[in-house]
Amino acid sequence: MKNPIKTTTIIIAVTLLTFYLTLSGCTQQKIHRYGSVIGLKTVKIEEYKRLHADVWPDVLKMVKQCNIRNYSIYFGELENNKYYLFSYFEYTGDDFDADMAKMAADPTTQKWWTFCEPCQSPIPTRKEGEWWANMEEVFHCE
Repeated sequence: MKNPIKTTTIIIAVTLLTFYLTLSGCTQQKIHRYGSVIGLKTVKIEEYKRLHADVWPDVLKMVKQCNIRNYSIYFGELENNKYYLFSYFEYTGDDFDADMAKMAADPTTQKWWTFCEPCQSPIPTRKEGEWWANMEEVFHCE
């Protein structure tokens, strides 16, 4: 015959452990990594850097609400007098297209983009519908 107190204690312990691991980030989370590239106009380099040195709080809030984490943008001169931005982020949501549509519909983000987009020069070989040219991940090591 099973001991109901012992069984209940085990169930409570397992539930508390699961809850603790979830809160501490120890559970597996599906993460999709994205890399993309875009040109940066030479005359707009300092403006773009200034904008990103002080990103609007509501823009950052929307990025997080759309399940984007660990977002970085890198700047570099890859050819003489040709400047590029490389972006990397991790997506933790379940519906990337819906989250990107949510971000694109946000009035604050739209206003932010009116300052950023004139600085950028899209890559001619990007796919239709892309502003930043998406890149294929060919290697990852944790």
